Amino acid sequence: MAGLRHLNLYNLCAKTTLLLALLLSNICWAEPLFELKKVGEARLSVLFWDIYDSALYTQSGVYRSEEFPQALDIVYLRDIESIELIENTKEEWQKLGINDEDSVRWLGNLTQLLPNIKKGDRLTLVVNTHKHSEFFLNSNSIGSVCDAKFGPAFLRIWLDAGSSYPKVRRKLIGKN
Repeated sequence: MAGLRHLNLYNLCAKTTLLLALLLSNICWAEPLFELKKVGEARLSVLFWDIYDSALYTQSGVYRSEEFPQALDIVYLRDIESIELIENTKEEWQKLGINDEDSVRWLGNLTQLLPNIKKGDRLTLVVNTHKHSEFFLNSNSIGSVCDAKFGPAFLRIWLDAGSSYPKVRRKLIGKN
C-alpha cells in the first residue's frame, strides 16, 4: 500500500514537472516580443477613425534602421479585411519606390499569410538578426518570409523618412 502511494506521488510530481516545463518553455517561444524593448508607440487615426495602436521594439530599446532584431506590434482598433492590408502595403511600397519583382512575390506571400483582422487583434512582425521575418497573430505564429530584403522593406512603410504618416514614424522611433 505504501509503495502504491509512493508511485502515485511520483507520477503526480513527474506530471507536474512536465507541465511546468511545457508552460515555461511556451512563454519563451510563444511571446514574439520576448527580450525586446519598446522604442516608441503611436496611434494611427485617419480623419476621426482610430485604425490601430502600434509599437516598435528592438533589442536595445533604441531604433537604428539596420540593426536587427526589430519588431512592429500593431493592435487593430477596427476590423480590416486581408485584401485591404495587402492593397495598403502595395500602395505604400509604390510610394516608397519599392516596385520591383520582389514586391510582387512578397505581396503573394502576404496574401497567403495575412488573415482578416478583427477589432482587438494583435498583429506582430518580428525581423530577426538574419533579417528573416515572422508574423504573429495574437502571439501565435501565422507564417514567415525568409527573404532578407522583405522585413526591412515591410518595416519601411512605418519607419522610412518618406512614410505616409510622419508623426506616427517619429513616435515609433522614439523622436516624440
